[in-house]
Amino acid sequence: MEKVKQFIDNYYEENLKENFLKSNITKALENKDLASNKDWESSFFIWHRPNSNMNDFEDFSKDFRETMDMYIDQLVKVAEKLSELMCENLSLEKDHMKTAFSGNKGPAVGTKVANILNVRTLNSSEAFESTLMQEGLYSYCKTIKSLVSSSSKMANGDQVEIISNGRYKSILHRVMTGKSGSRLSVATFYNPAPDAVISPAQKLVYPGNYQFQDYLKMYSSTKFLDKGHRFETMKNNVNAENGFHK
Repeated sequence: MEKVKQFIDNYYEENLKENFLKSNITKALENKDLASNKDWESSFFIWHRPNSNMNDFEDFSKDFRETMDMYIDQLVKVAEKLSELMCENLSLEKDHMKTAFSGNKGPAVGTKVANILNVRTLNSSEAFESTLMQEGLYSYCKTIKSLVSSSSKMANGDQVEIISNGRYKSILHRVMTGKSGSRLSVATFYNPAPDAVISPAQKLVYPGNYQFQDYLKMYSSTKFLDKGHRFETMKNNVNAENGFHK
């Protein structure tokens, strides 16, 4: 992580900073045109999987490419381990989310690098944040404090909320400009493949399309049992009637 930070810092200083300081975004900031819902940042995107575009960046050094590849390998392991733990918590097969994200060629993994401006100064980055996001958005923060050292966080995105049928929530991402020092964010997205079909896990979906009288018949004999058992029984009955089987 420290080596990635060093490479990204140097890349911004050598290739992006001069043009960014001349951009309309920077001019608006200097004129205190601080409109909300605007990206006050210099950013670029790197694709890693299923296909990499690292070779398209001719000014990336060989050492940087190799370092990023190793870094992403580790982040993918983290993403897949976290997805297994979420599946365990949801009583799903451990590979359910990984399979749902994979499509025909595997998940889409990419990294957005953003140098986020501050209000008073336009210095190079003083803080570094590495973010692993599962089709994600980071946490909503009213204020962002400069980080003394590197840190990392993970957040779920919309697709995890859908697959978990709302049990895991995606989180709104907003970052406010700071009063001193800009902020470097390296956000790696573990996204579904473009052709992945996303839907709630069937095991987590409530029963539906049944006649209420059928529910009442079952309720009278199961009212002292846990409702989860009742819902699961109704779901199985409806599926059997419609020709669906586990």
